[in-house]
Amino acid sequence: MSSLRGKTAVITGAGSGIGAAIARLFAAEGADLALLDLDEAGAGAVAAECTALGVKATARRVDVTDSEDMRAAMDAAAGELGGLDILVSSAGILDETPFLELSPETFDRTLDVDLRGVFLAARWAAPHMVERGGGRIINISSQLGIKGGTGLAHYVSAKAGVIGLTKALALELAPHSILVNAIAPGPIFTPLIDGLSEDWKTAKQAELPVGRFGTAEEVAPTALLLASSPGGNLYTGQTLGPNSGDVMP
Repeated sequence: MSSLRGKTAVITGAGSGIGAAIARLFAAEGADLALLDLDEAGAGAVAAECTALGVKATARRVDVTDSEDMRAAMDAAAGELGGLDILVSSAGILDETPFLELSPETFDRTLDVDLRGVFLAARWAAPHMVERGGGRIINISSQLGIKGGTGLAHYVSAKAGVIGLTKALALELAPHSILVNAIAPGPIFTPLIDGLSEDWKTAKQAELPVGRFGTAEEVAPTALLLASSPGGNLYTGQTLGPNSGDVMP
């Protein structure tokens, strides 16, 4: 398959979980990749898998909360790949803390990574897309940003912010032929949910109409749809929900 042949993509949080699954699928579809993660070894391992599929893939250690680090990473990716067509913002953190025990520091740190990091990625990738004549930005949110969740006020706030930011960018960047969308997965078996208690996960699974958590490989095709043409051509400002039926807008 080669629906992304000739395209270039930057993926944050590419060292594991959903970001890694998207990287592998994009590589299988022919995209050249710049994989960014705080865990450089993890990103490097995924890059090696992608390179084995016959595409160019680089790995770089990046702190998504550091503006200059992100700017340098996007500039380097554009230079190495010959431009930027697609951005996937998948980097994130998650822990379960009851609101009455939630410290301002934990709240700020979660918004810094899960929301500000998405802003910085788009802020420094979008100018390269403008130069390219268009592009696709795909932000990973969460169904909890739509419906809320106990013990997760900080995470919910950040992910709701990602959905709002996505809509604002979709409106502002449309004249540049840049389509901006969000994916709001339900509970997915990734290292991210290690921060949640077994009680929380058991209760959540019982609520799901599909009856189970998803896998990262089941989320990645939604990103491929949004990144590809003609499949993704009419989507902008949308939030797609591979969420096991947890949210039905």
